Amino acid sequence: MGNNWMTFLLGSFAGAMIAIVVSGVLTLLFARPLIQWIVGQFTKRLMNDRYPENIWEMVSALTRVSPQTVIENSLRAAEAGVIERPFGSPRKFLHFDGLVFSPAQLATLAAPDDAEVDLRVTIGPRAKRPLTIEMPIMAAGMGYGIGVSEKTKIAIAKGTAAVGTLTNTGEGGFLPEERQHAKHLIIQYHSGSWSKEPHILKQADAIEIRFGQGATAGAANVTPVEYLEGRAAAIMQIQNQEYAVVPSRHEEIQKPQDLRGLVEKLRALTEGVPIGVKIGASAKLEADLEVAIWAGVDFISIDGGQAGSKGSPPILEDDFGLPTIHALSRAARYLRERGVKEQVTLLSGGGYSTPSECLKAVALGADGIYMGTSLLWAMTHDQVTKAIPWEPPTQLLFYPGSLTEEFHEQEAAQYLENFLTSFAEEMRLAILALGKTSLQQMGPDDLVALDEWTSKITNVPLVSEPYLPEKEWMDSLYASTEGEEKRNKRPDRQTKTRKPDT
Repeated sequence: MGNNWMTFLLGSFAGAMIAIVVSGVLTLLFARPLIQWIVGQFTKRLMNDRYPENIWEMVSALTRVSPQTVIENSLRAAEAGVIERPFGSPRKFLHFDGLVFSPAQLATLAAPDDAEVDLRVTIGPRAKRPLTIEMPIMAAGMGYGIGVSEKTKIAIAKGTAAVGTLTNTGEGGFLPEERQHAKHLIIQYHSGSWSKEPHILKQADAIEIRFGQGATAGAANVTPVEYLEGRAAAIMQIQNQEYAVVPSRHEEIQKPQDLRGLVEKLRALTEGVPIGVKIGASAKLEADLEVAIWAGVDFISIDGGQAGSKGSPPILEDDFGLPTIHALSRAARYLRERGVKEQVTLLSGGGYSTPSECLKAVALGADGIYMGTSLLWAMTHDQVTKAIPWEPPTQLLFYPGSLTEEFHEQEAAQYLENFLTSFAEEMRLAILALGKTSLQQMGPDDLVALDEWTSKITNVPLVSEPYLPEKEWMDSLYASTEGEEKRNKRPDRQTKTRKPDT
């Protein structure tokens, strides 16, 4: 009976294979002429129809106006109001691609492979209670309710805590579970009416007074309460309101001079944690920085134009603010000129997505880097398969998302921990290749610029400019050789240039 059963299986399998092959052959025989006929008819119409009747007019039109603009204009036609685009601007801003690192080899030796690399950053070094984190990458402000879901906030808190860095509450309501799971938490003091009670603010490791950000400039944020139904509305205490509004101004600040009073009030309330400001970069950046310095802040967070958000009007995302590399370079330069760079911590955000971009920013003067969109993509990882192709992955993350119950927060926290750990390891490797062992040792001399525009913005020398060592350095080098004759063979450099690291 066993042989008969095996014969039956083999026969069934062979029959199935023959059927599949025959079906494939028949499909090829009949499908090829059908496809050829369809393509032929389409091509004839394409080649003969007048332009007003020809589908090619869409191709022609899309060479003048991008598909992005066509779709957004269609949304405007459908909604009759301000549309909001997630994740920031698709515009190609000048970024960090025009900079490369200068590796250490002979004039500067690479650091030993087993050297410890210090990635720690202290925010508000002159504060009574400075905040020290283990790496310079931080989670940007993503508000609970206003932006992301409870699960997303908890996953971010767990992931950042695992590597010893911080997260930021953003403009949303204060979520107790976020404070519970976060090792370090910056509470954003926004211009909305919620989550400003003293017992909440006292739980902060630092407070960031928000005036604006890259994706929204300083404009008001208005969210219909119907998008915040449930726990978020209760925490924000807006159940009986029509909209949740984050105004463009703080009630306490009606003129620039009022900032100092608010800084002092928050500093006293929190018993000395770092107090900072959050701004989007404008053409009047130095004037904004001067107000912050005068007010006595401990840190300044600056968003470049590439920063994203849950949703913002395209006009604010595309046409307001300075690119991140402009904003960072100008801010670091001004703080140095004012003699406060070592006292006021500079945090930068807007479009960061790779370890190299973050490390280049540190070399240009940033102390810490805020990341938002890239963290969200890292957290979702292969969980995006729960959404695509029928829904965007944001439906897993955003507060009113249709798939938030499908989002696994513990998996997301692990993915985020892996992502941040990988960033830290790549940055350590690069720092050793520069012949250094600490973030604090990095500076513009570790970089060269590949184009004149980037060089002009950052004050980093062009790669075409020769790196001639200083005369004093060369004297020291040749002094180690024996014999006057050998010492006299050195080039005579009278022009004082950059000195290699020793």
